[in-house]
Amino acid sequence: MERTTELEKRIREQIYEFFSDQCDIDISELNDDMDVITDLGGDSLMFLQLLSSWEKEYKIGIEFRVIGKYITKNPVNTIGKTVDLALFILCDTEKFLELAAK
Repeated sequence: MERTTELEKRIREQIYEFFSDQCDIDISELNDDMDVITDLGGDSLMFLQLLSSWEKEYKIGIEFRVIGKYITKNPVNTIGKTVDLALFILCDTEKFLELAAK
């Protein structure tokens, strides 16, 4: 998938809406530096839940255990890191899989 400004904007909006809904916080109060666990009361599985909701829309063909292995080594603890990792998985899948395998 090609990384475009439009895709980046759509992913960011979807992630903000997801955390707003899941953590019961007004979307206007969210920012990229917020820690999902500490600031929002979320948990470490939320990223996988988010990706699961995108499986059909973005045709994600990566096993969640592979993503889980990657985020164990490379924690996704802020909203900004969530956006970055989502775009990495969607737009540079081969490189993601290579790094996840290490």
